[in-house]
Amino acid sequence: MVIKLKESNPSNAGPASTIDTPAIVRGVIDDIRANGDAAVRKYSEKFDKWSPASFKLSPEEIQQIIASVPKQIIDDIKEVQENVRTFAKAQKETLKDVEVEIRPGVHLGHKNIPINSVGAYIPGGRYPLLASAHMTILTAKVAGCPHVTACTPPIAGKIPVNTVAAMHLAGADEIYILGGVQAVAAMAIGTPTMKKVNFIAGPGNAFVAETKRQLFGEEIGIDLPAGPTEILIVADEHADPFTVATDLLSQAEHGPDSPAVLITNSKTVGEKTIKEVERLLKILPTADIAGVSWARLGEVNVVKDLDEAYKLADEYAYEHVQILTQNPREALTKMSNYGALFLGEKDVCLIRRQMYRNKPRPSNSRSSPIYWWILISAVWVGKFLRTVTYQEVTDPKESGKLGRLCGRAARAENFEGHARSGDVRAQKYLGDSFEWI
Repeated sequence: MVIKLKESNPSNAGPASTIDTPAIVRGVIDDIRANGDAAVRKYSEKFDKWSPASFKLSPEEIQQIIASVPKQIIDDIKEVQENVRTFAKAQKETLKDVEVEIRPGVHLGHKNIPINSVGAYIPGGRYPLLASAHMTILTAKVAGCPHVTACTPPIAGKIPVNTVAAMHLAGADEIYILGGVQAVAAMAIGTPTMKKVNFIAGPGNAFVAETKRQLFGEEIGIDLPAGPTEILIVADEHADPFTVATDLLSQAEHGPDSPAVLITNSKTVGEKTIKEVERLLKILPTADIAGVSWARLGEVNVVKDLDEAYKLADEYAYEHVQILTQNPREALTKMSNYGALFLGEKDVCLIRRQMYRNKPRPSNSRSSPIYWWILISAVWVGKFLRTVTYQEVTDPKESGKLGRLCGRAARAENFEGHARSGDVRAQKYLGDSFEWI
């Protein structure tokens, strides 16, 4: 059963959007492609009212900015980044180069090579997402990427000093105070003052997501398509409704399109959670956003047991899945469709903020058993590495044998040119007769 929540208030939804986001983005991209820095400045002035002498911060400016940030914030950034760095290094250590000799003198291998130049987009707007600096810039540097260009927008006409500190401490090689479509397009296309990157990572609003989508494959690689943040909690009868409600709202505040879902085997926990959410929304500073998300997309599902809860949670396939049960590690074997699992009540928001949140979703409701993002891994150290393969044959006889095999296999596919490439080796190293006719 689903416990009915209050109906969404249409007045909260605002007018239906008539903005043609893809067309706007395409126009900006085309303009920047044609006019470079002049177009970048034009759109920064238009969208952010921001037009400094240089969008790029000098080393001296960065040091002045960091000096203005309270020591406690700097210490917290460093601690969070050390946690991320430790895990990223451990992940990288699992990615081994491989070389095997599958037959005498036939060597096959792969190497993990860092992407040469990465662009990191760190959102601003309603919330300056320092965590995105940790998960993009820092992780790229752990992967070994030689150069990271980082962009973040001004906030209300000012430089977001805490964000700049996080970007610098994460290891950004260049920092630009530049936001939106113009930032992503400039990094992807390149301008006289901004070197083109090979890959862009980082979340953003609908315009940023659309810019990445349009430039993917045409100019750059991207981390993944982006969508609204979401949370799903699986709770048993022992869960604390106050904690459940608090954690649901911690993600609902991201935006009016952020779903917050509870699945529980206890009707009592479900009903008490709803009451706690309603109570907290009266005092939460971000209730104007979180309340809209809860009214539109909040759900409380009551199921017969935890096995059914895990099954239903896999159908939702949400990115943040929090397990508030007596045996939370059970979810590791009972679930498979999620972005990240947060096991137990002791897991806290700080740990969650270190995760990269955005991922593709076809809609704000369950429209397919598994969302597209399940097929795309979240941002981690491996995103900034390219796995490339190589092969070498040093034994002439084996080269000839492979040539014969290649010839037969290629002709089965009607690839005569491929077949003759194999025939040449068979002729050279095994003495097979071969005529090019």
